[in-house]
Amino acid sequence: MRKIIGVGETVFDILFKEDQPVSAKPGGSVYNALISLGRLGLEPIFISEIGNDRIGMIIKDFLDKNNVKTEFIYAFDRGKTPLALAFLDEKQNADYLFYKDYPHDRLDYIMPDIQADDILIIGSYFALNPVLHDKLVDLLDVAKARKAIIYYDVNFRKSHINDVRHLMPTILDNFEYADIIKGSDEDFLNIYGETGAQQIYDDHVSFYSKNFIYTLGEKGAHVFGEKFSKTYSGNKITPVSTVGAGDNFNAGIIYGLIKENVTLEDLKGGISSARWDNIARYAIDFSSYVCTTLENYITPEYAKQFVGKK
Repeated sequence: MRKIIGVGETVFDILFKEDQPVSAKPGGSVYNALISLGRLGLEPIFISEIGNDRIGMIIKDFLDKNNVKTEFIYAFDRGKTPLALAFLDEKQNADYLFYKDYPHDRLDYIMPDIQADDILIIGSYFALNPVLHDKLVDLLDVAKARKAIIYYDVNFRKSHINDVRHLMPTILDNFEYADIIKGSDEDFLNIYGETGAQQIYDDHVSFYSKNFIYTLGEKGAHVFGEKFSKTYSGNKITPVSTVGAGDNFNAGIIYGLIKENVTLEDLKGGISSARWDNIARYAIDFSSYVCTTLENYITPEYAKQFVGKK
């Protein structure tokens, strides 16, 4: 069975509407995607770090209950599990405030068994953090050597705009490893000061990977592949919260790659429009569904309609 391996941060999300807390649950960019994939029966593996505290144990227990393997999670004693406060505006988009207390030693994990066509997911500032990047590169080197598919979600927040110049070499390093690069119009505006799927692809991405996904929020996404380019419309919904939207878009892409049995060689050679259509549909549907809830992930009830289907 092909493995899905995600590496990223864990936080405890507290969601605010009109300055009042309305929801609290475990989160993190890769974390959210893996919870959804676990609920879909895929048993992903998570590499991360948590504090050896009450919040950390809540986060780990939630992973265990949702079929995500936790043996590669490092629990640190000095420091605390981070908190993320998400404040929703009138359009249900979130502005974040983070509280972090990490120890000096970070991400002390054991290398998982990675094989050909397994899928490794990286993303957000966790994949750029200079404190962690050498350890991440060790993982990327193994994944690349063993011909796994590396999926990179740029997820570059506005709060890091002033650090772009210093982070750019690491961004490009991640591009170099990635077999699929995904980012939103806002991500690339924050990095390059530019928008437009074709322009970003031609000027900044295609040299590194021919497989590129450029998301446009409620307007959908533009997908590029080897000799392929297509725009997909978003679903018309009334959003409750956009927290987790991009993360569950990622879950949909990964789920689609597994369901369509897309291999690394397929990606390099170019997959058909019909296969991309199916993959993109999962991504847009999962993302849209999460936006109609206060959840960071698809619900078990929603996942049931996919589990067991060929």
